[in-house]
Amino acid sequence: MVSVNERKSYPLLVEQVIRSAEEAAATAPKPTVKASKSGQSKQESGKVGRPKGSKAKDKRAIAWTPELRRLERMGKSLLERITPLCRIRHLVLDGHFGNNNVTQVVRPSLDLHIISKLRNDSALYLRYDGPQQGAGAPKRYGAKLDYHQIPTKYRVHASTEKQIQTEIYQATMLHKTFADPLNVVVIVKTNLVTQKKAHVVLFSSDLALAYDKLIDAYRLRFQIEFNFRDAKQFWGFEDFMNVNKTPVTNAVGLAFLMVNLSHILLARYRTTFPAFSVLDLKALFRTRRYAQEALKLLPNFVDPLLIAQVLDAMPPLGAIHSEPTFNTFP
Repeated sequence: MVSVNERKSYPLLVEQVIRSAEEAAATAPKPTVKASKSGQSKQESGKVGRPKGSKAKDKRAIAWTPELRRLERMGKSLLERITPLCRIRHLVLDGHFGNNNVTQVVRPSLDLHIISKLRNDSALYLRYDGPQQGAGAPKRYGAKLDYHQIPTKYRVHASTEKQIQTEIYQATMLHKTFADPLNVVVIVKTNLVTQKKAHVVLFSSDLALAYDKLIDAYRLRFQIEFNFRDAKQFWGFEDFMNVNKTPVTNAVGLAFLMVNLSHILLARYRTTFPAFSVLDLKALFRTRRYAQEALKLLPNFVDPLLIAQVLDAMPPLGAIHSEPTFNTFP
């Protein structure tokens, strides 16, 4: 769970995954379609339109893969744990999950809005707002979005810093593989010296979500990487040698438990010392433990005030930031 106010993420649920051969094959890269001598693929060189006898597909009737089942199961389990404490409205996922199948799991099943990323060459269409002609289904798709010439009426922000121009566009758009309209935010960066451009396409099923909150939520997803970094660097996530299911679960769970516990303890110390780090926290508790074990060897008549002074003086010895005098708890 990512806290927008604290700008931190807290790991609450993990699960071991051993992918089956079927799931590995489903997630393998698909082979590219070879083009003919005329420069067209076999699909493009055929007849235009829907093949004879085919029927319109219900985009909400998805094929449930093991990955989607796992996402639904873990999402429901997480919501059951945190719903009594707070309300969650959005589920932020990386670009691997930026597709209609995942969106149909997040919206109807979990009752959340998805925030994710699309491919930078995704075929997006503006909504058609012209007159409807003839009988049949109303026309939905308007002009296809050209990422190099996005209409200025959709630009919501523009800034320039160090010869890099940033333009942000937001609009409700359609994608032919998605069942519902999408709240799309396109971030275009232009090098004013070389005129080279690059863009990122973010989207959400929440059509009322402002562009700045959508971008901020997706940026905060990177806080999860810091959880894994801390678990590996400080709490043994990279060093345990277990191979069986239960010991592995315990080792991983303990590593992430310490990540959350260290967040709580660091917040206490940083109120008076902002530079306090995880290494300082470990040094504090390690040296106090050493001091307590050493003091047990002294005679029983040692002055208790002296013991307290020793316990307060020793922890900074192993810390990186040793300026303040640390206490056990503020």
